[in-house]
Amino acid sequence: MHRRRIGLIVATLLSTGLFAAGQGTNSNFTPKTPRKSTAPASPRQLTPQQNFVIDAVRLAVSLRQPDPQDRLRVLAVAADVISPIDQKTAKNLRREGVTIEAQLVQAGQRPAVSIMASGQADCALAQNFVTNLRENSVVAAEQSLVGALTSCRKQTLQVVAMKLDAALKRRIVAARALMATMEAMGTKSQWSQEHFEEMFRSLPDPKDNAFEAENFAAMYARMSSEVDQGIAKKTGLGLVEWLGKLDDGGMRSMAVNITSDAMKHALGDKGFEDAVSGDVVAGSVIRSVQNGAPAKIERPPVESASVLEAMKHNGSDQTASLRDLPASHRAREAAAHGFAAGTSGDKQQASKYFDMAFDAVDEVWDARRPEQNAAAVVEEVSEAAAQVDSVNAFMRAQKLRDSSAQAIAMLAVARVVAGTRVTH
Repeated sequence: MHRRRIGLIVATLLSTGLFAAGQGTNSNFTPKTPRKSTAPASPRQLTPQQNFVIDAVRLAVSLRQPDPQDRLRVLAVAADVISPIDQKTAKNLRREGVTIEAQLVQAGQRPAVSIMASGQADCALAQNFVTNLRENSVVAAEQSLVGALTSCRKQTLQVVAMKLDAALKRRIVAARALMATMEAMGTKSQWSQEHFEEMFRSLPDPKDNAFEAENFAAMYARMSSEVDQGIAKKTGLGLVEWLGKLDDGGMRSMAVNITSDAMKHALGDKGFEDAVSGDVVAGSVIRSVQNGAPAKIERPPVESASVLEAMKHNGSDQTASLRDLPASHRAREAAAHGFAAGTSGDKQQASKYFDMAFDAVDEVWDARRPEQNAAAVVEEVSEAAAQVDSVNAFMRAQKLRDSSAQAIAMLAVARVVAGTRVTH
């Protein structure tokens, strides 16, 4: 049944000549965004491209995604792709997505993407999401709560405030959500003033929450000048002592520097020196950071591929030099070379590169880990292929081994055909 539907979609593309939706040499494989229509098109006014997008979205969401994170990603992208054409379908997809997002955060998982954070969920859904959220899930739901406050403040502010208050009583601190709530309430409001102090009285076990160090320091830096100097002094010293319990490293040093700089701003130089000299522990932590070697924060290397660089090798086969690259890097580089060759008119060479790129995509997906964004590799390769030959790219997408990867790739092709680019 899926293959029959794919055949109909491909036939639509063939019959309308949609072989290359977005020619060019853009190094990010990003097609031009068309002007927005002032009104949604009626069914009789749909273009062949729009019909393709509708069919591709329906097929993608009909495929099975066993992992709820994958299902959420597919629904979020599908809703964004189809929204300019069919807002009713987009709304239904987002409704299902928000339900999955709620299930994930209730299980203590941070959603890989967030429809709530995008501001695209309607306010009734957002209110229901927040109302049913358990306080022990507020950290996992942080990006969702910030999105709810941003797009539906009237419906969610008081409920979010109650959830965060209940969480603080259990020493569960969602720093970014608290900051967003304080901004919404007003930083000088009684709620914000009280909960700023309460937050730093309720800091969780540093051994299990080191990843929050930067957020806590940023929260202090934002609010320390908005509160009484006595509170700024007390909370600042308490935060520095908490940071001192973390393993020594770049993140700890950066957080200590942010906090001490904010204390100087809030208390003045003399007030800061008096505060530090009166607290042996905090003073020792600050001095150790100031007197130590400059902090180095280890960041994972960013993989990228340059179409402009690939174009320098047009006319020569680079597949041999790409074979020894790690799968994700090989996928991106082969896609860049395929795009460069295809847009220069060498479709045969482009096909060889895309064979390599999509084979590498299967490898990436099979070996993926939670900390890796395998979906981004699938999207990048599929978009590059779609800009050379959308029919061929769609057929390649449906041949990927995993159904979730198939759906993500199909939506990437549909996005190129539609002439839009949505990032998650």
